[in-house]
Amino acid sequence: MTERPVVKRTARAVLLDGDDLILIKRTRPGVDPYWLTPGGGVEAADASVVDALHREMNEELGAKVTDVVPCFVDTVEHHTGSGGVTGVKVQHFFVCRLVSMDPAQRHGPEIDEPQGEYEIVRVPFSRMGIAGVHLVPLSLRHYLDGNIEGVRALHAPDLG
Repeated sequence: MTERPVVKRTARAVLLDGDDLILIKRTRPGVDPYWLTPGGGVEAADASVVDALHREMNEELGAKVTDVVPCFVDTVEHHTGSGGVTGVKVQHFFVCRLVSMDPAQRHGPEIDEPQGEYEIVRVPFSRMGIAGVHLVPLSLRHYLDGNIEGVRALHAPDLG
């Protein structure tokens, strides 16, 4: 099998605050609402994927996070535009804890030039909570449904 080029990488947070999961409810004209984890693309100025995660948390939520642990990777086909390079987008998901959040500090393209709404929402970090929203990507929803206890265990004090 031929390896496909990685044309985009993202850093996304499975962001926990107590028993809640913090998500972004995305509403755009002509599209049913969907929920996604906060985060976004790794930029050339980011020293690492984790640095991109911290930058994105600040931009999208006005948030600071801690206890950042890789938990899931999703690889999907990606096209860079009309006639652009075809390859894959690798989405790095990290479970982390919220330290602080000030939505008044949000900034960046999603806030400065919105194409629809980006609403910060909390859902219970449980199978019922996740099933109650249209979480994308579907692969993440399935992963969390099968691994809630394991994801919580990534923050266990004896993990090392």
